Amino acid sequence: MKKIFCFLLVLFCFSPIFAANTNWNFSDSSEIRKTLVEKWFEAPLSAVRMNLPEIHNNPAGEKFQVRLEESDSTYNIFVSPQTKIKVDVYSDTGKETVEQDVYPGDAPGSWVLIKDKRTDKILRMRYYFQKDSEVFVQFTPSGKTAFADLVIFGNYAAKGVPTGVPFTTFYSASFDKVTNITKHSLPWNYVTVDQTLYHSVLQMAAVIQERLPGILYAPNAMYDENGDLVQISSGKPFEGIHTEDSRMMLSSAGFVKWIADGLVEPIAGGRIKREPLLQETVQVKETGLQGSLSQKYNLFFSLDWIRNLASAVISVYTGKTYKFNQSGVDVTINPFASTISPTGVANVVTFVENSGYSVDVLKSLLYVLATTEPSTIYFGAIRETDRTVSPEVKVFNQCVAFLPYFATDGSFNAYVFMNGRSISLEEFCNIYSESFVYLTRVKASERFFPQEK
Repeated sequence: MKKIFCFLLVLFCFSPIFAANTNWNFSDSSEIRKTLVEKWFEAPLSAVRMNLPEIHNNPAGEKFQVRLEESDSTYNIFVSPQTKIKVDVYSDTGKETVEQDVYPGDAPGSWVLIKDKRTDKILRMRYYFQKDSEVFVQFTPSGKTAFADLVIFGNYAAKGVPTGVPFTTFYSASFDKVTNITKHSLPWNYVTVDQTLYHSVLQMAAVIQERLPGILYAPNAMYDENGDLVQISSGKPFEGIHTEDSRMMLSSAGFVKWIADGLVEPIAGGRIKREPLLQETVQVKETGLQGSLSQKYNLFFSLDWIRNLASAVISVYTGKTYKFNQSGVDVTINPFASTISPTGVANVVTFVENSGYSVDVLKSLLYVLATTEPSTIYFGAIRETDRTVSPEVKVFNQCVAFLPYFATDGSFNAYVFMNGRSISLEEFCNIYSESFVYLTRVKASERFFPQEK
């Protein structure tokens, strides 16, 4: 009995140290922040300016810096964890690499209070908890309580959600306490990351990248179920200018089919047929503008293509034939209530039927999809606007493949493959900033063997 008592005594003595590290794997400053309220958080700017930066240790011995930073209209009080970076130091004797202590204001575990410079009014406080600093939770005062916002790359997954607790609670609340207070009101599943779930996505991306030098972009080109190069529009043999080239020739649509074929052939022993991919999936009124235009243009080509393509993959996976409207391949979620624009916060309708998503929200959307649907890849149809004709024509012509993932350090990214090449997500968003993209989903697989010429 005496031994048990001693063990419990030791356990309680050391429990604050264990508690100092949150379940989210970053250092916690809650105990430090309890001591800073009067001197830093509630003091006027004139008094805070007199404070020199301070270094504090939490109960686990981890260092945090408390400091003031000013902008034109606001000032920030940071409580930031220590991080070490390697710096090259050059001297007469050569180069030496040394470690340097830094305290980033947006690193996981960092906390910041933002106040108005003119009035000293508290505007908001923010917790950073992910490797990507554009993902954070913040609280704004509302009377005697606080409202919560969850922000993902400039888009609000939740905005102005009542917490029911005083704003001052968050002066000293740990991040675990924050998640507990808001566990039923904020969509934490959108930002909860398990980096171990993306091996199949990364393996597929590696195989695709390895094969890219052997692919040449050619309009209207694809490989049919027999592995023969044919025209998408007619199914006839392709007679392009580069038919003697040793590389595979693929159009935008042919390229994403090549990816899909690499998923189904190891299971079915064959590739996807061309004709079913061209079946129409959108009905428009014949008397309306789109109906009139559809008599001249194939307005929904790439949308039809990716819906039918993803449905074909699902059909092979399940052993049951699905049409697009039965397969559940369309991505139609609406995870964002509003967005941060240059002119302020604007309400948004994230998903638009038969149009998809504005490219402005694509990075945020892929982040949410990567957390909620890990090990999934997405075929995209790009809806562009042709303003050279009157009236303007909105048309789905091009296809793209997105492979979102989280790296081992927790940072988010996505491989983007289009027209037989790889581009960055940022580059894609810049090129198609005024466009929409429609997404369909298929499960990634480690059994991925795309065709070689």
